[in-house]
Amino acid sequence: MGFLNAMIDFIKGLPLFNWLQMYAKGGFILSDPWVLLLIPILIALFVLSIKYTFVPAVRFSTGNLLAGVPGTFRTVALRYVMILRVIAVILLVIALARPQKRLEETTVETKGIDIALAVDVSTSMFAEDFSYKGKRQNRLDAVKDVVRDFIKNRGGDRIAMVAFAARAYTASPLTTDYNYLLENLRRIHIGMLEDGTAIGNGLAAALNRIKDTKASSKVVILLTDGRSNMGSISPMTAAEAARALNIRVYTIGAGSKGPVPYPVKDPFGNTVYQQVEIDVDDDTLTGIARLTGGQYFRATDFSSLKKIYAEIDKLEKTSFEEKRFFEYKEYFYYFLIAGLALLFIEMGLRNTVLRRIP
Repeated sequence: MGFLNAMIDFIKGLPLFNWLQMYAKGGFILSDPWVLLLIPILIALFVLSIKYTFVPAVRFSTGNLLAGVPGTFRTVALRYVMILRVIAVILLVIALARPQKRLEETTVETKGIDIALAVDVSTSMFAEDFSYKGKRQNRLDAVKDVVRDFIKNRGGDRIAMVAFAARAYTASPLTTDYNYLLENLRRIHIGMLEDGTAIGNGLAAALNRIKDTKASSKVVILLTDGRSNMGSISPMTAAEAARALNIRVYTIGAGSKGPVPYPVKDPFGNTVYQQVEIDVDDDTLTGIARLTGGQYFRATDFSSLKKIYAEIDKLEKTSFEEKRFFEYKEYFYYFLIAGLALLFIEMGLRNTVLRRIP
């Protein structure tokens, strides 16, 4: 029995024995558990094959003559070596059943909404009344810096982006690929569209990006620094459409009050600054926000612009449950390797040390 006990101790030391213990406690699963039905069938066939093919070399009428003869290691091992094949068969069948460990499957609460960003890219955005880290910036560059941080801070939201001047242009469709979104934000620039300020068209284009989605909360953040003077859709008509679609619109008027430095070219091609006054239509922007259930903000410098987007970020959080499924870790190869190893060991012993003659 020493050989048998040694084999049992060996098996208990294998990682797969620990797997079986953990499986019994519910820590693991089998992808195809029905394959285990093969185990009793294969063992039965194996026992029958031994019974009908194992012919003794010398026949005795009684075994009493050998009753007192002690067994050698070879005779005992020969008696139990078949256990290796049985165990190997069991391990190979378990490998076919694909034992796995399911990495945690959880239901977590996350926050997300559909957002469309509408950004004015008319030439009035060249005005340099914003500054960042002591360096003067034009309005669009300041907006892009703040919007970039706004996008990076969102999680689970789908965001679209529209640029508008005399007409509207979809810079990015609704997406959760924030790297793609940021790359398209980098590409928008003043002069990419015919000059003018079509607030109604810009808002309508933003609404089109999110109006057909199934999100429970939809928001447009519209930023402009002027007064609508172009476009086929009036700002308030677009606002009425937003209200009908149950989409909130947050409006931002960007720019300082009073004259602001605006870059122009002198006759020699040099950039010089003139003090110009750019009229922000506070009344219309306030009306759009009020009609749709949003808010109007006035950003007169970089700090206030950043605070506005941070405030909107806090206001627009919608909780929902999202089920996440994680990958499975496969363990079949432990059983496959162990089963093949035992099978080769058994075959090797039968054909060398434990070989029967004849």
